[in-house]
Amino acid sequence: MNLIFILADLAAISILTFALYLRRHRRRDLVVSYLGMNVGVLAVATALSGSAAGLGLGLGLFGVLSIIRLRSTELAQHEVAYYFSALALGLIAGLGIEPLWLTVSLMALILLVMFVGDHPKVLPAHRHQTVILDRAIAEDGELYARLEEVLHGKVHSATIQQLDLVNDKTIVDVRYAYSPAVYPAPSVPGTLTGDTTTAPATAGTIPAAEYIPSPEQLPGHVQAGVR
Repeated sequence: MNLIFILADLAAISILTFALYLRRHRRRDLVVSYLGMNVGVLAVATALSGSAAGLGLGLGLFGVLSIIRLRSTELAQHEVAYYFSALALGLIAGLGIEPLWLTVSLMALILLVMFVGDHPKVLPAHRHQTVILDRAIAEDGELYARLEEVLHGKVHSATIQQLDLVNDKTIVDVRYAYSPAVYPAPSVPGTLTGDTTTAPATAGTIPAAEYIPSPEQLPGHVQAGVR
């Protein structure tokens, strides 16, 4: 029976890392971490499953490894979710919960939740950015209007992290919904929009349509007194 649990865990962690995480996020270092952590927890939980305190030690191992891993490097929230999923798969298979269909169902439930929750089509417009503005803006209305103009989306929340009045700069943590159709990019002076237009004439120049050359500038002209 333990062999079946081990094979089920290897199949589940392969789907989680290669079919889901690697295809969507492309971080090889975390793939190695997920695989190594999952197999390590599986091995330890399998060895402890025969003892009387197997369940308590398994849960304690889950907590200890979580603290060590999360303190070692900064992870994004979706990477933390994959990390705990890999731990849970190894722990479930290592403890060997019977009947077999219950173990397989729990593993399938974890994979299904990660597949749906991390799917690119789930809330694709909702984004998170740290924006540095070239002005010191303290008023909320002006700040939101400027952020929506820059990010081309509806700002849901904006937290000012730094308001630099000396260097005229604002650092803002923004959560927004990207919608370029509603918030088009502002036109830049001097660029072409739609029909072709003539660039404005600068001071001291004469438009091409009004320029008439003087007789001295015509080809073949001979100035008086020059032989």
